[in-house]
Amino acid sequence: MNTAGTIDRPLTYDPRKQAPMKPSTYEPAGSANHDVTTSGAKDSRQNRTREMQLIPEAMARAHMRERLQEAERERPAVRLVTARRMQRRAERASRRARRALAMAVMQ
Repeated sequence: MNTAGTIDRPLTYDPRKQAPMKPSTYEPAGSANHDVTTSGAKDSRQNRTREMQLIPEAMARAHMRERLQEAERERPAVRLVTARRMQRRAERASRRARRALAMAVMQ
């Protein structure tokens, strides 16, 4: 049984193996404007698609650049916090050492 496919269920999905489209009876042949060509539409779609595909990459680059700048601005503050923490730790160790020395001298 060799039946022709329908639009919803074509015999094959390969466009080269499908039957060519028949001209519509609603439009006269050659009614398309000269300005509207399929190659021009295809090129504009491809360009638009490329541009649209590059938008997320550009946004990601801008986001990463912003995050790097933020990290660079925060780096001195982080160093200052770390230095103060280390200074407090050193002061506590010094107090413990003095206390231990005083206890040793007292005995």
